[in-house]
Amino acid sequence: MFREMRRIKQLLNNEEAEEILRTCTSGTLALSGDDGYPYAIPMSYVYANGKIYFHSAVSGHKIDAIQRCEKASFCVVAEDNILPEKFTTVYVSVIAFGKIRVITDNIEKRNAITLLSDKYSPNLEAEREKEINQSFDRMHMLELTIEHLTGKEGIERTRIRENN
Repeated sequence: MFREMRRIKQLLNNEEAEEILRTCTSGTLALSGDDGYPYAIPMSYVYANGKIYFHSAVSGHKIDAIQRCEKASFCVVAEDNILPEKFTTVYVSVIAFGKIRVITDNIEKRNAITLLSDKYSPNLEAEREKEINQSFDRMHMLELTIEHLTGKEGIERTRIRENN
């Protein structure tokens, strides 16, 4: 169902791809938007247990797109260093494909927002709880269940790694 990566030598293993999802802080969520146009949104996220969680308003283009089509992809660029003299970049990126949903169960929703807030506001438990409680009914949490994950590095990075 999902395409094999053409440049297999540049493929990251699953552990490396998951490490990028664990450590990076933002990526681009791609959905099927209005009138068949792609809709790509930069998003903060948290990765846990093979799923990616996002915070969202309760209405808007993103929610409309998810309600129309549950298929999504999420791309994270972990490294992008330009090598002007070689007309290329040293890059590392990950793309996750899967199905996205609005979490409707309040316990699941609280667990997801807690994971997200732990990542971005560590050591602020009391303040986090207050913020979560104040905004809980005015927000959605989204869950992307990963069906296919690929990580890729640019050929220059592969060459650097092979020569070390």
